[in-house]
Amino acid sequence: MSLQCPRCHSPKVASFHHAMKIGAAVGTVGGAARGASAALVAGHVGASVGAIAGPLGITLGTVSGAILGGLAGGAGGCALGAQLGEKLDRHVLANNLCLACNHRFNLPA
Repeated sequence: MSLQCPRCHSPKVASFHHAMKIGAAVGTVGGAARGASAALVAGHVGASVGAIAGPLGITLGTVSGAILGGLAGGAGGCALGAQLGEKLDRHVLANNLCLACNHRFNLPA
């Protein structure tokens, strides 16, 4: 389904995704921070499991848990932020521009 301008019905429409990009960036940073902090708290479990391998195992268990938690949290935060931003772009902000008549519009709910 292609977009059409509601005023002149031209199919030449540009869509801007400013809120989606900002939401994805904020969600990534927030999700990574939350994931890393949760992984550091849970690093005690990794440290106790890694204690079998000695001090090196404790260190590697804690650091790898923080890195993996940050990556997982960042990916989840990015996805949620992008979805929220996309909804804002589609239905709240007038981020569609008709290239024929310069009319700005949003999509109907």
